[in-house]
Amino acid sequence: MTVLVASDLDRTLIYSANALALTVPDAQAPRLLCVEVYESRPLSYMTETAARLLTELGDAVVFVPTTTRTREQYRRISLPGPAPAYAICANGGHLLVDGESDPNWHARVSARLAAECAPLSEVRGHLERTADPAWTRKHRVAEDLFAYLVVERELLPEQWVKELAVWAENRGWTVSLQGRKIYAVPKPLTKSAAMREVARCTGADLTLAAGDSLLDADLLLAADRGWRPGHGELADADWTAPGITALPERGVVAGEEILREFLEAARPRR
Repeated sequence: MTVLVASDLDRTLIYSANALALTVPDAQAPRLLCVEVYESRPLSYMTETAARLLTELGDAVVFVPTTTRTREQYRRISLPGPAPAYAICANGGHLLVDGESDPNWHARVSARLAAECAPLSEVRGHLERTADPAWTRKHRVAEDLFAYLVVERELLPEQWVKELAVWAENRGWTVSLQGRKIYAVPKPLTKSAAMREVARCTGADLTLAAGDSLLDADLLLAADRGWRPGHGELADADWTAPGITALPERGVVAGEEILREFLEAARPRR
């Protein structure tokens, strides 16, 4: 049986120092492995136990890293285990096959966005006009597909995010707040569509998925089974659905538990 595992990365399998959420005394903290370096500084981590579990998983299933990161941002990550044959970047806008973007997939996605959504330029202009410089640190466009802001979270007005979500909804876009980033993403730009394409290419009999944010909800719903950690947008909204397991673990230890769940679900049944 071919098992496909599509997992979000940030705050699902890998964690920044601020997102580790370590609650045990320092002397009991798990050993950490750095899996991402940016500008010569360590940026993202997983526990050494999670690294071992991911290596075991990569040997047993078709493991597909699935992220909203751009291709450049994804390539900074050095995950343990076999190099994935497939990866989903830019929230489904790019499907990497052996490290290279599949041009046919990207063309299909681009055609859908042009036909079904307001243009990126309109959304970007709205963000630039309405985001207050008092709490906005950066304006970014990712892969000419979607836009996001880097903000000071403690200064960010909750009402502004709600109003942005309504504005975006009417134009075929969706909004997600993850840590210090506010994403505006076209609705047809989904991780689930890319996962289904990989499942088709690999002939997967079983699909498993995990994620923590609203941008992961479609991925979890598209899989045969899904898991979410005890932190993130989905947990904050108490989101669940048939086939979805809400884990209580938070922070980097949740990454360990998700990998254990993947391995258990992927084991052949006798």
